[in-house]
Amino acid sequence: MRNPASEPNPGSESSNGGSASELRVFVRKKRGRKTIETQETKYEAEPLDQKLRGPPEIEEFGYKQVNGSFQSTVETFLSKPRFESFICDGVPLNIPTGEPPPNWEKVLEGIRKMRSTEDAPVDTMGCEKAGNSLPPKERRFAVLVSSLLSSQTKDNVTHGAIQRLLQNGLLAADTIDKADEATIKGLIYPVGFYTRKAANMKKIANICLMKYDGDIPSSLEELLLLPGIGPKMAHLVMNVGWNNVQGICVDTHVHRICNRLGWVSKSCTKQKTSTPEETREALQLWLPKEEWVPINPLLVGFGQTVCTPLRPNCGMCSVSDFCPSAFREISRSPSKSKRSSLSKKL
Repeated sequence: MRNPASEPNPGSESSNGGSASELRVFVRKKRGRKTIETQETKYEAEPLDQKLRGPPEIEEFGYKQVNGSFQSTVETFLSKPRFESFICDGVPLNIPTGEPPPNWEKVLEGIRKMRSTEDAPVDTMGCEKAGNSLPPKERRFAVLVSSLLSSQTKDNVTHGAIQRLLQNGLLAADTIDKADEATIKGLIYPVGFYTRKAANMKKIANICLMKYDGDIPSSLEELLLLPGIGPKMAHLVMNVGWNNVQGICVDTHVHRICNRLGWVSKSCTKQKTSTPEETREALQLWLPKEEWVPINPLLVGFGQTVCTPLRPNCGMCSVSDFCPSAFREISRSPSKSKRSSLSKKL
């Protein structure tokens, strides 16, 4: 017996009364491929005294995207205001100074007392000690070279490199400019990134000879244009070389300790600052200007002896009662942690 449902449909009445079979046709539209046009950006070679367009320097520079193009932090640093105002949620706030953290004066005095009883490497081998016996012009250049070499390098290693350069008569712009780069590399080894720093020393020496008669730039902006020189180094050179205080010299020690003490935070937030440059800006909002120069060697030495990067000595710190980070970092040696993890696996 046939199933009527399986029979083909003979047709249906059309809208005008006639009999017609209705045929529906589905057409799949082809999706066209989107064409993405890219625009090549050509960078022309610039003189050495212009802002570098190459890769970021060792630790001072980074690049971020601004309006579709990449802008170096040097350009950002020079273009934005110092500390007169900042923007919070899109609203500019004209605040000349920030609110000082509680008990900061007691903490600073306590750190001074701790530092007075124990010498740190920065006290005798810091960048500001370079070329102490040289005339002012030569000393400024020595401080600049020492600052360049100090990046990601311990003070005793930087001091040794400066002494070898001095003994070989290679701590002036004219002698460095004439010297072979391989000779400079051999003398400054084993400072961090000594190959790149030797090349930058040659470039800086040439710029100082051509533009400043063997002296160094006398403005923060011009110092920042030198290859390998970032904000931390530029402020230190301005403070020591020219006795011109325009900002705080913030290195990794100052950055770390200020965050541990809760002295700095990102704008409009309670989050820790993520870079030394952010720390500098936040610290300058409230720290009295007479403390801008001594705060660097004070905290650097404190970071080298007590508030060390790993396993800080909170037990011997006299200001731990005022420190929100005291005793929070685990003081367990790597060897013990490895043995404990190994025993768990067994």
